[in-house]
Amino acid sequence: MADQLSRVFSALADPTRRDIVARLSIGDATVGELAAPFDVTVQAVSKHLKVLEDAGLVSRSRDAQRRPVHLEAEVFDLMTKWLERYRRRAEARYRRLDEVLKSMSDEPEADDPPAPSTREGTAS
Repeated sequence: MADQLSRVFSALADPTRRDIVARLSIGDATVGELAAPFDVTVQAVSKHLKVLEDAGLVSRSRDAQRRPVHLEAEVFDLMTKWLERYRRRAEARYRRLDEVLKSMSDEPEADDPPAPSTREGTAS
């Protein structure tokens, strides 16, 4: 079985599921409410929700006759920590590259002619 982070990224690979997550970031919604803006059946949205639920991104509860779907925001903390680790590594590499490039531009090239000297006040 894949780890949770892999399931989360896999679930979010689908644009419809990303749209559902975006909608749920505003607030809980029923399957019917989530299906309304899409040109798909309620059953298709239910299948998308099952994938999101298996990844831990959403949960369903019962509120009388309603079964609202809820976004589990703490899963995004897991993703953020993973992304942040690699962002910091990339930034460190870019800083080192910037330092190397800066040191290269400060050093004169070997085949550059020496700068002409100017001596004031000397007669030829």
